[in-house]
Amino acid sequence: MKKKILATVLTLTLAAGVLTACSGSSEETASQGSAAPESEEAAGESAAESSETAESAQSTEEKGTITVAATSVPHAEILEAAKPLLAEQGWELEIQEFSDYIMPNEVVESGDVDANYFQHISYLNSYNEEKGSHLVSAGEIHYEPFGVYPGQKTDLAEIEEGDSIAVPNDTTNEARALLLLEENGLITLKEGAGITATVRDIEENPKNLEIVELPAEQIARTLPDVAFGVINGNYAMEAGLSAQDAIAVETSDSEAVKTYVNVIAVKEGNENNEGIKALVDVLKSEDIKNFINETYQGSVVPYEG
Repeated sequence: MKKKILATVLTLTLAAGVLTACSGSSEETASQGSAAPESEEAAGESAAESSETAESAQSTEEKGTITVAATSVPHAEILEAAKPLLAEQGWELEIQEFSDYIMPNEVVESGDVDANYFQHISYLNSYNEEKGSHLVSAGEIHYEPFGVYPGQKTDLAEIEEGDSIAVPNDTTNEARALLLLEENGLITLKEGAGITATVRDIEENPKNLEIVELPAEQIARTLPDVAFGVINGNYAMEAGLSAQDAIAVETSDSEAVKTYVNVIAVKEGNENNEGIKALVDVLKSEDIKNFINETYQGSVVPYEG
C-alpha cells in the first residue's frame, strides 16, 4: 500500500514538472513572438528611411547638367573650383575648353552649350553687333585688371622722351590700356573718348611717347624691346606674370573695370534658367571669391558691383 502511494506521488510530481516545463517554454515562445513585430517595425522604419534617402538622391540627380564653354586661364580653372559646390546642389558642371574668342559664342548662340565664361561685357556687346547674335549677361563674375609691366625700365618715374609703350591693338582693349596710361599721368585723352579711345584720341603726350600697337597676346614677349607694356590680365598670367609684377594696375572703381567685367553669357531668354542661376550664384559665392583671391593674388579679382 505504501509502495502504491509512493508511486502515485512520484508520478504526480513528474507530471507537474513536465507541465511546468511546457508552460515555461510557451511563455518564452510567446515572449519571443511578441518581440518579432517590434523588429519588423524597426525594419520598416529603416526601409522607409532608405527609401526617402534614395528618393532624395534621385531628385538631386534629376537637376541635370550645365554645359559651359570657357578659355583655360582663369575661367576654366574657376569653373573647376565651382564643380563640387554645384554637385552638392545636384548639378553636374561640364566644361568645354576653347582657345579662341569666337567658338565659345557660336556654340551658345546655336544652343549646343548652355553658357560661356571667357569675355567681358564690352566684347560681348561688340560681338552681338557684328554677328547679329542674341547673347546676354547672366551674371558679372570677375575682372582681370590691366597692368603696366616693366620692360627696359622698372619705374614710371624713369620714363624719358620718346620711350615706347606697347598696348593692345584691338578696339576694346586699346582703350582700356590708354585709360590706364592717362590715369598714371603719361598721356591725356580727348574729353569723352572713354572706352572707345584709340591712339588718335591722345590729346597731350608730354614725353612724345611712342605708343606701339600690338596683338594683345604678343605684348608680354616684347617687353625686352619696349620701356613698358600694358597687358591684359589673362595674357599676363599665361606669360607667368601677376598683378604683383605690375608697376600700375586698374583700380576697382575705374570706368574700365565696370566696362570690362567678365560675365557668364547665355542666349537671350535663358538667363533665368534654374541651372544658370545656380551657376552664377556659386561663382559669386564666398567660396569662389576666396579661391580667386588666393589663387591669382590680384591678377583676377571678384567683381563686387
